[in-house]
Amino acid sequence: MMEALLKIVIVDDEPLAREVLEGYLKRMPRIGQVQLFPNATKALSGLKTLAPDILLLDIEMPEMNGIEFLKCLPDPPLTIFTTAYRNYAFDGYELGVIDFLLKPIAFDRFEQAVAKARELLALEKHSQLEDTAENSNDFIFVKSGVQRIKLHFSDVTHIQGLKDYAIVHTPEKKILLKGSIKAMLDIFPPARFFRVHKSFIVNLQHVRHLEHNSILLNGQQVPIGRNFRDEIEKHLKPLQ
Repeated sequence: MMEALLKIVIVDDEPLAREVLEGYLKRMPRIGQVQLFPNATKALSGLKTLAPDILLLDIEMPEMNGIEFLKCLPDPPLTIFTTAYRNYAFDGYELGVIDFLLKPIAFDRFEQAVAKARELLALEKHSQLEDTAENSNDFIFVKSGVQRIKLHFSDVTHIQGLKDYAIVHTPEKKILLKGSIKAMLDIFPPARFFRVHKSFIVNLQHVRHLEHNSILLNGQQVPIGRNFRDEIEKHLKPLQ
């Protein structure tokens, strides 16, 4: 089956920034409708009739910034922040943004972010947890398309919440499960898995290093939420 064309909305108050992103999209395959808005207010009206797959969103804009805009959306699309300000990365994690691109944005980095969104959109259509008696304290079965995947808990490095889904990360692959990050706490054993952020759960056996604002596990960094810091330090302080 041919991959569907992506529908994309760009919201940025800078004409040149909109032009650059639109130009990048024209260089990429399987891109369909691209809609541009110069501010969040006009985008709010436009999104009432549009159903984009991806939202490319600037943050620092007059009247309403990107963060305020995103909080107004009852069911936001997959969102990528495009900003000149590095200090908004934490807000992106809190809002479930899938990527954070720092201006000026290089084409290859932009391409990676769109590829990540494509991957998540594809996973969303196929993966689900199987309710089966074969599940145990060491593994669960996941259905992906026509395949049944035996997922060992020891292989999972971390879990990321994204809207009504959870991305299960292993060194080899990602699996998308239907359900909130909170629901994942009932599926994955609490003796091994610990919530460190509103949107992240880590497998304690894969944690390599604890820093002030993040946890390093197998080469990947996971942010630490403010409300989780005290409990994290009790569990992971020996790693500091």
